[in-house]
Amino acid sequence: MVCWFQRTVFLIDSYYTLINTVHKIGAMRMNVQFKKGVLDLCVLSLTAWEDRYGYELAVAMSSKFEVAVGSVYPLLNRLTQEGYFTTYLRESTEGPPRKYYKLTPLGHQHLMELVREWRTFSHAVDELIKEGVER
Repeated sequence: MVCWFQRTVFLIDSYYTLINTVHKIGAMRMNVQFKKGVLDLCVLSLTAWEDRYGYELAVAMSSKFEVAVGSVYPLLNRLTQEGYFTTYLRESTEGPPRKYYKLTPLGHQHLMELVREWRTFSHAVDELIKEGVER
């Protein structure tokens, strides 16, 4: 009897684990598309008031949503090449010097454009959600 009960509990637990895993995988796929669209905005926003280094940016974004640290560096490189950042090295007490990213005037202008676009876009999406789901 105990053996049957333990097996049933195991099967139920396995089923819920599988359902949760499938749900998380589906959510991650959707979230990847959302994240790709806003990473520039997030990185630029986090550097609006203070210079930051790459790992610090990844950690800050990861506190809000999952971001691979390795995905931040190509983004920073591209934004630097586009003239939105300048970089400099600063000594660190915890290891080698860190490369800091400083928003340029062009980067600040681009950030403000992205913020305006984001607010317009997110407002429109919220309106559609209210119209379609929250009637």
